[in-house]
Amino acid sequence: MVMDINDILEVLPHRYPFLLVDRVDEMELGERIVATKNVTMNEPFFQGHFPGQPIMPGVLIIEAMAQVGGILAYKTVEAEAKDPLGRKLTYFMGIDNAKFRRPVTPGDTLTLTLSILQVRTPYWRLKGQAHVAGKLVCEAEVKAMLADK
Repeated sequence: MVMDINDILEVLPHRYPFLLVDRVDEMELGERIVATKNVTMNEPFFQGHFPGQPIMPGVLIIEAMAQVGGILAYKTVEAEAKDPLGRKLTYFMGIDNAKFRRPVTPGDTLTLTLSILQVRTPYWRLKGQAHVAGKLVCEAEVKAMLADK
């Protein structure tokens, strides 16, 4: 299942400047998802992080992972319910074992891969990795809850 930006906007409540997913490249409902974030110099956080040496803040890489995980959770539950879930939101609940391996800079394309580790409705635990050009830049476990709006 591939999703473009318009499909993503139907699932996530995030909008500019906090929407950190540009495309979903692969999705196996109930299993895993692969998505892309194109990092450009136009990102508002580069103005202050850091002038003359722009680096994407690690917390925003984790947030991008959480948003991608939210898409997977939402679409998985939507498919199981056999009807649209326009009244659900995914809430970010925690981070474990986060590690940052390399800086992410303007011009990079983040490939975000998340796999489901555990689901105890409504709670989700996912393992995430972010790569740039095939090199691991960040990994973490993220926890989320799918709840009514």
